[in-house]
Parts: sequence; structure tokens; C-alpha cells
Amino acid sequence: MALSQNQFMSIINSYDQVRRNNHMEEQRRKEEVYASIPEIRHIDEKIAHISVEKAKKMIFDKNADERESLKSEIYDLSMEKINLLVIHHYPADYLDPIYCCDKCKDTGYVGTEKCHCFQQQILDILYDQSNLRELIEKENFSTFQLDYYSGRRTIDHPESPRENMVRILDRSHLFIDTFDQRPGGNLLIYGNAGVGKTFLTNCIACELLKKGKSVIYQTAYQFFDQLADYTFRREKENSDTLPFLLNCDLLIIDDLGTELNNTFINSQLFLCINERIIHKKSTIISTNLSLEQINRSYTERISSRIIESYELFHIYGDDIRIKKAVSSLD
Repeated sequence: MALSQNQFMSIINSYDQVRRNNHMEEQRRKEEVYASIPEIRHIDEKIAHISVEKAKKMIFDKNADERESLKSEIYDLSMEKINLLVIHHYPADYLDPIYCCDKCKDTGYVGTEKCHCFQQQILDILYDQSNLRELIEKENFSTFQLDYYSGRRTIDHPESPRENMVRILDRSHLFIDTFDQRPGGNLLIYGNAGVGKTFLTNCIACELLKKGKSVIYQTAYQFFDQLADYTFRREKENSDTLPFLLNCDLLIIDDLGTELNNTFINSQLFLCINERIIHKKSTIISTNLSLEQINRSYTERISSRIIESYELFHIYGDDIRIKKAVSSLD
């Protein structure tokens, strides 16, 4: 979850490069306009001179009327410059400063806080580190195969594995389609190993990434390992770990129950689940554990929050990995 120092500096350097490129483009535009509309060069020289006079008066002269007069003069000259640009078929903002992000002015920070564009660059790195991008190229709704789910009903369930999966797929699409209209929706996807829980999770992640949502995927082991690192070894590189886990649009915790459970695990899991529920941030948890096993393995606070606030997707059927292995031998 944490960035290395090199990764952090790479992002900082990318902002430096963006500012340099934009400044060069600003200078190119200015020289182009000065060559074709010489009057604008004279206007800029006047504005620069008046701005110096205004700065002096702000320091040495307390006469507010004179300062307002200079301000008005600068405004009139600026409007004259815009009119000249438009008359010569240039955009009115052609000589304005160029920013890729207007919010942070390409610095990466708004005040002391990281801008959303900086956070997105961190998320891009995290996606690559978690291999999520590579996974969803192979595991998405277009590659999902219902043929692996039997159409036969048994006495254990009112629906066949395929009927159940069709219904879960419909509910998954509803979760995606209403993600913005119903913020804070959560899913618990549970069932035996090999029935397609992680595959379905990746399908949902793929669609939400296409919508521009911030998605963080972590196996349960990675999730708790990163929280332990953040809690016990707080450094600059991992200072964003908890904020990202709490504030991303969708947090995926895959294979809950494979971690070594203890008091720290329980406290951190409850913190994350509870905070995300309070702030209407969506979470998907997949697990091989049954609801009864979740209740026994974790605190009552955790199991009750999951039962109260999560939509339950119980996937059952044959182990798809075994089916694939057998079919490859045919």
C-alpha cells in the first residue's frame, strides 16, 4: 500500500515537468501573439508598470482611492487585450496561465493537503502494484462463463447454482449501475473455495474503474499487513495508507479469513468497516467462511455490522478450478 521514496519523488518530478512544459507553451503563445498583434506587447508592458506602482502604493501609500484607480486601469487594459485577441480570432483565454489541474495549479497540493490529481497518481501506482489492472483484463463480465455452474437443483438450495449465479450477476450489475445514486452499498461475497468469488469481485472492480471510481484491491493478508505497517512503523511513504483505505470509492478485501486472527486484526477490521459505513463508502468482502464462521471468528461488533450493512451474495456450486483442470486434460 505504501509508496517507496522513489515512487513518491517520481510523482513530484512529474509535476515539475508538467509545469515546465506548460510554461514553455505559455511563452510560445506569448511570442506568437506579440508577433501578430504588437499592441498586446505594449499593453502587457503597461500592465507590468502599473502593477509595480500599485505594489509600491500598497506598501507606502495608504490612499485607497489611488490604489482602486490603478486596479481599475489594469482591468481596462486587460479587457482591451482580450478584445484584441478575439478580433484577431484567438481564444479570449489564449494568454492565460495553462494548468492541467486548475485546483492545485499543477503543484499536487491544495494548501497542505494532496490534491485529487496527486491521489489519483498514487492510486494508479497502487493498482499496478496489486496487479488489479492485469487481472481485470482477464476477469471481467465479458469473460464470465455461466457454463461452469450446474443447472441441477439439490435439496440444499431452492435454486440451482446457475439460477443463483444469474440472480447474483443481476444484483451485481444493479450495484454498479446505482453506485452513485445509492452511495455506501456493501457486498459480502461468500462460499466455498473455487466457486468464482474473486472473479466476480474483479468483474465489479473493472466496471467501476471504467466509471473513474477509485478502487483499492487488497487480499486480507495484504490489507492487515499494510495496516500493521502503518500503525507500528509510521513513515512518510506510508502516511496515506489508512486515509486511502478509508476514503477510496470502493475497497475490496479478498479472502477474509486467511489471515492470522488476533485482537489487532479485529480492531482494525472493525475500524475500517465502521468508518466506511459511516461515511457511505462502499466495501466488498469475499470469504470462504460461512456466516456462522464469521460470527465465531470475529467480534460480535464486526459480524453485526456486516449482517446489518452488507448485501449477501452466497455463491455455491462445484470448484471451477477443478473443472478447468479436468477439461484441460480432455
